[in-house]
Order: sequence, then C-alpha cells, then structure tokens
Amino acid sequence: MTHYSDASAHGLNFRKSSYSNGQENCVECATASAAGEAVVRDSKDPHGPALIFPGDSWQAFVAGVRATAFPR
Repeated sequence: MTHYSDASAHGLNFRKSSYSNGQENCVECATASAAGEAVVRDSKDPHGPALIFPGDSWQAFVAGVRATAFPR
C-alpha cells in the first residue's frame, strides 16, 4: 500500500457511497490506473493524504463487504 500526500492533485474522479446520504464524514474512493488500484481519502479533507490499495486487495475488501464479512 502506498499513499498520495494530496490526492486532489492527481485529477482522480472520487466518489462516495450512495449510503452516505450526502454526509461529509465519509470516505471517497477513485480508481487510479488500468490495474484497478483504489485510492481512498477522507471526504472532509479532499486535499489531504489518500491511501492507494492494489486492485486485488481492494476487490477482496469489496467482496467481503458485500458478503457482510464485517460487522456494522
């Protein structure tokens, strides 16, 4: 896992989950490359740091969320 010190400087198209209902205390994600790397940042700090996850790791995380592997 790597990071950007300012993800907004990379021209990525960040999006929030529809479950956020417009809240500002969420995370946003974007796809960073053809390899499917996922970039995740805090929506309250769009010019702050962001984490970059390898595509296969992000896909495994999303599959776990969809399978309700994580308690709410």
